[in-house]
Formats: sequence, C-alpha cells, structure tokens
Amino acid sequence: MMNKTDIGKVLLVDDQPANLKVLSESLRHEDWVTLVAPDGESALEQVAYSKPDLILLDVLMPGIDGFETCNRLKSNPETAAIPVIFMTALSDIFDKVKGFEIGAVDYITKPFQQEEVIARVKLHLRLHHLSQKLSHKVEEQALTEAKLQKLNQELEARVEARTAELSESLKQLQQMQTQLIQSEKMSAIGQLTAGIAHEINNPVGFIHGNLDYVEEYTDDLIKLVKLYRDNSPEPIPTIKKQVDAIDLDFVSGDLAKILASMRMGTDRIVNIVSSLKQFSRIEKDKKPGFDIHGGIDDTLTILSSKLKETKDRPTIQVTKTYGELPPITCNYSQLNQVFMNILANAIDALEERDQGRAWEVIEASPSCINITTCFSDQDGVTLKISDNGLGMSDAVQRNIFDPFFTTKDIGKGTGMGLAISHQIIVQNHQGSLECHSVPGQGTTFVIQLPVQLVS
Repeated sequence: MMNKTDIGKVLLVDDQPANLKVLSESLRHEDWVTLVAPDGESALEQVAYSKPDLILLDVLMPGIDGFETCNRLKSNPETAAIPVIFMTALSDIFDKVKGFEIGAVDYITKPFQQEEVIARVKLHLRLHHLSQKLSHKVEEQALTEAKLQKLNQELEARVEARTAELSESLKQLQQMQTQLIQSEKMSAIGQLTAGIAHEINNPVGFIHGNLDYVEEYTDDLIKLVKLYRDNSPEPIPTIKKQVDAIDLDFVSGDLAKILASMRMGTDRIVNIVSSLKQFSRIEKDKKPGFDIHGGIDDTLTILSSKLKETKDRPTIQVTKTYGELPPITCNYSQLNQVFMNILANAIDALEERDQGRAWEVIEASPSCINITTCFSDQDGVTLKISDNGLGMSDAVQRNIFDPFFTTKDIGKGTGMGLAISHQIIVQNHQGSLECHSVPGQGTTFVIQLPVQLVS
C-alpha cells in the first residue's frame, strides 16, 4: 500500500491522446493527481503554473522534443529538482544515455506495462518526497546552525564584554589595594621612623649639645693640671703615686681624641635622625621646593648599613653625578619611598650577584650603584639609578611593575614596591618610570618628573 506521504502530483507529457488517457486512468486509481500536456511547450507552461512532483515525458514529440524539454527544466533552478521519467519506444542505448546525462531519473519503454509504470512512479515519488524532506531537514539544520552561530557570537561578545568589565574591575581593585597598601605602609613607616627619630633625638641632642661644654671644661682642667705640675715639680708622694698609676700624660692626650670621636659619632647620629625625619614626613598634598638630591642623600644615609662592607663582600660603591636641578613640586614622602624601593632593590641585586664570588674577584669588578641627574626644559628632571647586577630577562621586565609580581623567594618580597613606585611617579606626579635591563650586565631605572604639576 501507498503511504499518505507518497500521494503526489504527476504531469503527463505526450503528443498521443490515447497514451495520455491510458496513463491518466492508471494513475488516478492510485489517488495521484494527474496533469496532462500534449507537447513540450505546453508542458513548460503547465510546470510554471502548477509545479508537479514528477513528470512522465515522451521523447518524440512535435516542436521541442522530450530531450530539449528536459534540458530546459533542468536549466531552471525553480524546476531543476523535479524528477523526469522518459517514455519512449527508442531502444538505442545512446538515446538512454543522453537522457540520463541531461537529468532524467528513469526510462519507461513503450508499449506501457501498467504495473511497471505504477511501480516506477511510486518509487520516484517516494524518492522525491524523501529528497524534499531531506532538503527541508538540511535547510532547517542550516537555519538552526545559523541561529546557533549567531547565539554563539552573541555569547562570545557578551563574554568578551564581561571579561573586559571583570578585567577592568580587577585592575581597579589592584590599584585600590596598591593605594591602600602604600598609604598604610607609608603611614606605618612614617610613624615608626618619626617615633624612633624622636626617641633618639632627645638623648642625642642632650649629649651633642653638651659636648661643647665637656670639651671646654676638660680643656680647662687639663690646663689647670699642667699649671700645677709646672709650679709644683715635686708633688707629695701620694699625688705622685696616683699620677704614675693613671699615666696622666696619656690620659690627657687620649681624652681629647675620645671627645673628638664622640663628636663625630653624635654628628652622624644627628644626620641620621635628620634623614629619618625628612623621610618620615607624611604629606597628603604636593608641595613645592623639594630637593631631589637631598631626598636621595637621605635615603642613602638610611641604607648606609646595607652598603657597608660585610664578611662576604666589600663595600658597595655609590657614585653620584648630580646636575643642576631646580626644586620641584611633589609629595616628599612618596618620592622618598620611590628612591628607597629602587635603591633597596639595587642593593639586593648586587648582593645576589656577589653570592659565591671570591673577595678578590669582587674587588677586581666591584659592585656599584651609579646615580645621575639632569634637567632639560623639554623632559624636566631626569634621574637614573643603575647597578651592575645580574640584570633581568625580557619576561621579567614586562611584568616588573605589576602588583604582587616578585622574583624574590617567599618571605623576602611582596611584589608591591615597584608597583607602588610606578603609581607614585606616573599617576601621582605625572611623570614616567622605565626599566632597562640586560641579563648579565645590570639594570637602570629612569625617572622623569615635571618641575610643576598640571592641575
């Protein structure tokens, strides 16, 4: 039995009315809708008016024959998919091959056998319906894929937008963390150093201020002793014994040296306390009149203990080449923090370079830090801090100013120092901070600052 899906519309094309009548009656018994055309021209007009599901096409007809009619049908995209079965009394294999070449799907040989015609029509209608279903499925799948592709593109766009938002939020969060850490760190350092400077300053100030009187009184007493000895060359035995016991001549000479040494020591403590006070100043506003050279010198004074000779290496040499710089407007404590971070990193790099090197080797190629400054109307103030340490790779240089990035061992670095320094110079002071490094040769940090900040 035929499936409902096999019911279709069949166009019969033949110039013999008897053949059309026989075929029409046979096909109507199968519930197929039949259309008829007596020649090729009429068939083309009929197809344009009502498109059939299958065409039974006679080959030998007046006017345009079956081959030409089929060729025109297949040349038209609207009718190319309609299956065509040729009906012919021709038995030449060449004619059959020609029919297949121009697009026919089958041949029925005259005279007709009703069962054969019905079987072939039924087969090709089913194939045509299946082909249409497949085409619809392909179209639906293509449409579905297009929709999925569009949705995927929209999703990717949303993901990209959301990723960009999250990246920006993360960047802002890191900046807020950096600012908070910087603020807390500077506040803590400022309070600590200010407290230490205050506690040291009072007793040292007392000692330093009284050294003048001690030297004066000591000088008077020594003069008095000498005057007594000159006028009493033969003291009583008890005094003579005590003079010999304490070696009065040695004590008189050495006491002056001790006082001079104490003055040097208190002078140095006073300078250190002054540097601590300068370094610990916490200002929220930017003020004019900052002396960059003074800030660098104060930082070097605080770091002097790390520069000194140790049991493993000689003193780290510091060379300063200062140009003529005008005072600049800035936040004093923030710039001092930048100097501290860069110089401390340079010292760490040099200590890492000297690990495992013999003393003689280090002396032959000493570790050194070079600091140069200059000024120009175009670039403003330029400061370069260089070391001859191990240097950095390109990969490290690309991340050197990222928050929490560090090459140091766990517990030896937070990865915030240079990130904070970059933010202080670039965002807070409208300048630039660059790092140039060559592995095995050293690293140079270049700071450029305007003299006056633009509001």
